[in-house]
Amino acid sequence: MHIIIVGAGKLGYILAEFLSQNDNNVVMIDNNEKALERASNQLDILTFKGNGAQISVLGDFNVKSADLLIATTDNDDTNMLICYLAKKLGCKRVVARIRNPEYSEQIDILKKQLDIDYVANPELEMAKEIGAHLLKGQALNMEDFAKGKVSIINYKVHELDSMEGNRVKDVKIPKSVLIAAILRDGEIIIPYGDTILHGNDTIYLIGEKESISMFKNGINSLETNVVVKKAMILGGGKAAYYLSKKLIRNGVFVKIIEKDEKRCSYLAQELPGALIIHGDATDPYLLTEENISDVDALVSLTGYDEENLLMTLLAKKYGVGKIITKVSRTNYIPIIEQLGINNAVNPIMITAGEIMRFIQGGRVVSLFLLLGGKAEVLEVIARESSKIVGKPLAELGLPKGIIIGSIVQKGKVIIPDGNSIIHPGDRLIIFCLQSEVVTLEKLFYKSRGGFIDELWDRYKGFR
Repeated sequence: MHIIIVGAGKLGYILAEFLSQNDNNVVMIDNNEKALERASNQLDILTFKGNGAQISVLGDFNVKSADLLIATTDNDDTNMLICYLAKKLGCKRVVARIRNPEYSEQIDILKKQLDIDYVANPELEMAKEIGAHLLKGQALNMEDFAKGKVSIINYKVHELDSMEGNRVKDVKIPKSVLIAAILRDGEIIIPYGDTILHGNDTIYLIGEKESISMFKNGINSLETNVVVKKAMILGGGKAAYYLSKKLIRNGVFVKIIEKDEKRCSYLAQELPGALIIHGDATDPYLLTEENISDVDALVSLTGYDEENLLMTLLAKKYGVGKIITKVSRTNYIPIIEQLGINNAVNPIMITAGEIMRFIQGGRVVSLFLLLGGKAEVLEVIARESSKIVGKPLAELGLPKGIIIGSIVQKGKVIIPDGNSIIHPGDRLIIFCLQSEVVTLEKLFYKSRGGFIDELWDRYKGFR
């Protein structure tokens, strides 16, 4: 596919990294020469310094025959203009990042009037995930597959009874649940029966949703039993705004600490149900004065990962029941592990996953990105021509980086073994290291790029 990405920031870079691995022709446009140089040196893409909102620039890169354009600049209005121009010039599909809360109430109208196919809002998606965790007890980073029949969830081993030091094959988990992967020291491990679990490991469980829920409900931890009635949010940005609105609607008392006086005035006007404190959210004395030890939940959403991590540790010291921190840099994942921080959210990866899910479409029904995109969990529908159909899994010679976590066959969830046989129409939930994505495609499609090519076949009316 011919893909144009306008904006070389974190989101644009991550998307370019994913899309350039599938034999796509990716062009990245930005005015930031340093960001373009980094992308050009590390990715197999074409970069160009220029204004992506100029028709001449878009024309130079043949936007009229482009299959996809993604606008991820820091300006919402610019992104909407770029998408509008690209669509008018003939681009098949366009994606815009639109984050301003003032636009959130009219997204459907904007999409229709400007002919935008998909709108991404990192702060809103992150706020939704955090809100579900605080209000419903839903685990962070929990994802549903197979129309809600299969779930994936992750836990620290030291949080679970009688797991640390045991072999995978000896741990007690429901029969319809599988330990699909282990995150250890910043690296993903595909476990085997004799793999020994370490206390600081994060394990990823895949299985029937009801069994996953039963497993989760059986964990006796302080956080599981916390009912959130009072929440403190550090930082008053867009994510804090979206999250506060959701919490207030559900009867939660919200206190926001924000150091920008002008922003405080805006929040006080837009969130009359919240208490807005003008001050430095990283000041321990201020947090003590504002009774941090009395809140049920603390969410650190400042613009600096380092501040968020430090405030999380402080909240742990004060015994706050639920603590969530925003971490945008994926290279901080090993640090998060070492600090014992369980609930970290990455808005860029959440958004990249949603956009990739939209792009891939077709037989790849859903996608969940792990560890900064080093691993993926995909839901794929097997078809008759797939090499994986009709043979016992033991005979397929799957590489170590690919594990089939669940098969949904005639509506029933199956945890497969070596004797399991996949039939056309089965839904497969597959855990795959990024390095094995090409191998996975060969098992399901006759040619590389099949995941994404199929979307466009479908789009054009072909099968």
